[in-house]
Amino acid sequence: MDKFIGSKLRKARESLGLSQGAFGRAVGLSSEYISLLEAGKRTPSFATLQKLAGFLNRDIGYFFYEKAAPLDTFTLLFRAEAVDDRAREELQKFRRYCDDYLRLEAATNRRLSLAPLYAPTISAERMAEEERRRLGLGEEPIRDTFALCEANGCRIFRMPMPEESKVSGVFIYLEQKEAAFALVNCGQSLGRQSYSAAHEYCHYLKDRNEGPVIDNPDVFIDEYASLYHPREQFAQAFAARFLMPPAKVREIVEKDLRVVPPQRLTLDHALYLKRYFGVSTLAMLRTLRALGYIGRLQLEEYAKLDPDDREREIFGNIIGGGADRTGVAGVVAGTIGKLGAAKLLGKNRKKAIPSDRYRLLQHEVARKITREKTVARAVQKSLPETD
Repeated sequence: MDKFIGSKLRKARESLGLSQGAFGRAVGLSSEYISLLEAGKRTPSFATLQKLAGFLNRDIGYFFYEKAAPLDTFTLLFRAEAVDDRAREELQKFRRYCDDYLRLEAATNRRLSLAPLYAPTISAERMAEEERRRLGLGEEPIRDTFALCEANGCRIFRMPMPEESKVSGVFIYLEQKEAAFALVNCGQSLGRQSYSAAHEYCHYLKDRNEGPVIDNPDVFIDEYASLYHPREQFAQAFAARFLMPPAKVREIVEKDLRVVPPQRLTLDHALYLKRYFGVSTLAMLRTLRALGYIGRLQLEEYAKLDPDDREREIFGNIIGGGADRTGVAGVVAGTIGKLGAAKLLGKNRKKAIPSDRYRLLQHEVARKITREKTVARAVQKSLPETD
């Protein structure tokens, strides 16, 4: 049995392209212990198998059977180590949303088609460029990441998650129904939500057949990202390139802001670019650091600051994501004032936000039901009276 478990572990590790050392660091075990497990010379505890299965995004039965019986996708999601009782309760709402969405699509005969699945060997940067090309986006910023993801087959539901649950986003693919859904924690800033949506969209394009994915906020922090599954680092790199194409960043910096290395950008410049691309300040700073427009010490200095006050001082309001440009922060701030907009944003972050497409389908179904009732009443009136 130990040799069987070891061979299954080795097969799963190699499918990720990880060495024993890298895999051991990711799951908190030594490379020597991983080597002994794979050789069948150690018997892992049940807790260790749970940890390994959780990282590999598999049911624990994977280690005991040649072909484990498939489980319901949501069952796998609810069994994940990252899901506590409070998060599980909230994710039940997500499940109901998915069910309702598919019923609305069936009633209106408006099912979304799936986007192509990318090869496992492609790099994150190349995939972002290819997807932009496929969608005809050029190098321009994405004005509404949520709508873009949904129009291409990944349905988005924004819902606040308990802070203690440590859930930034969730991706799930219902294989039998050929339907993909992503949950984005709307307790985050709008810029962060946009980035999270792009992150989940990457899982949709590349990882949809590998089971449900739960993203911890730590995967967005460079220092912690390496501790998670390699797909998280991939999705981070994809989201950055997809939302902030380097060629466009360079064009604005050098042609408009007139800053050429070794000159450095200021925080004001970074805030301007953050608003232009509709991302979070930190995401913009990391991209500028990677392109050489700010140094490491500058990034650390700016990251410690609260940029909101400075953004309000210069631009009059805060823009935190693609949807902001035509949504709450972009419009409301100018009509009810900064304080009112801040209160409204805070209020919205405590409520679930169904997508525009979901709301449209609801309206179409309601109208269809009303029309059918009207026809039924008309037919009933036209029937001859009987004794």
